[in-house]
Amino acid sequence: MVAGEASGDFLGAHLIAALRKRVPNLHFVGIGGPRMEAEGLDAWFPMEKLAVRGYVEVLRHFPEILAIRLKLARRLGEVRPRLFIGIDAPDFNLSLERKLKRDGIPTVHYVSPSLWAWRGGRMSAIAASVSKMLVLFPFEEALYRAAGVPVAYVGHPLADATSEEDGTEAAREQLRLSSAGKVIALLPGSRQSEVQYMASTFVHAAKLIAVRQPAVHFLVPLVSRETRAIFEQAMYAANAGELPLSILFGHAREAIAACDIALVASGTATLETALARKPMVITYKVPELTYRLMSRMAYLPWVGLPNIIAGEFLVPEILQHDATPENLAQAVLNSLNDPTVNRRLPERLEQIRQLLRQDTATRATDALMPWLRAA
Repeated sequence: MVAGEASGDFLGAHLIAALRKRVPNLHFVGIGGPRMEAEGLDAWFPMEKLAVRGYVEVLRHFPEILAIRLKLARRLGEVRPRLFIGIDAPDFNLSLERKLKRDGIPTVHYVSPSLWAWRGGRMSAIAASVSKMLVLFPFEEALYRAAGVPVAYVGHPLADATSEEDGTEAAREQLRLSSAGKVIALLPGSRQSEVQYMASTFVHAAKLIAVRQPAVHFLVPLVSRETRAIFEQAMYAANAGELPLSILFGHAREAIAACDIALVASGTATLETALARKPMVITYKVPELTYRLMSRMAYLPWVGLPNIIAGEFLVPEILQHDATPENLAQAVLNSLNDPTVNRRLPERLEQIRQLLRQDTATRATDALMPWLRAA
């Protein structure tokens, strides 16, 4: 198994636990994060080496990433696993899967690349690389069936883990927050490069919001000491030491559950926020060259997962040059204080939660069992 970032580590750990229940004597090797390792993965390389985003950044780290992929392919060729599962990270995993499949090792890719949003030409490469594709969203299944690629829709494990109950009060009590006043979650990303790009903008937006919204408190869940240091440096540079703000080590789910609205960098966190039925403003910034290249290949009008699944702009998206502190602050305040948004949006987001709630562990394990029964 190979996962390249925190969201993949979550999916991988979830899948390892489910597979062990069905086939207890399985042994897992490859690349993963702390959650996968806690479930028993023997990690051969650190996952952080793969957590690089954007064309420009990948080019800078390409020699090291290529060396890891070559070593991994060689070692997997020697141990001959019953199955290889690439979890997202398509730029790394698809090439590796293609080589392993040619060598007779079955390959499954878990989480479809975003070919429904851009880079649609990847389908032929995917067909040559995977023995089966496991997809998280129902609209993806038809794309693969039409292309003749074996596919299974398994739903999303994040949806399985959610509750129908409103967890706002319980989360605020856990985080020792007052039930009065407004709580805003700031989620600038899980990768160091993401936080580096987004932190200053988020801090300045928070300063503007704090001036206009009385009795507000900000929650900033960050996944590592490195990302925390980056965010704290942005606060220092912005002279934001007086902001009513709590930095959390992890606890993203609790921060989302406790908030009235989230300002969130596009990615899996937008889905987590949607599954909690919380209003949000989606934003993102990447290096200029990366943005230009991605913009040319995009053909959907949305980048946030809640909007893509819904097929409409359920929540605002403010990207790249438009993502100024002023624009973000205004969008957050507009949604926060709009009674129509606060009444209707949770109902629409609940429909998304029900659509994705499919008992993913069972579905994914069923899809993999043809290769594992002999084990």
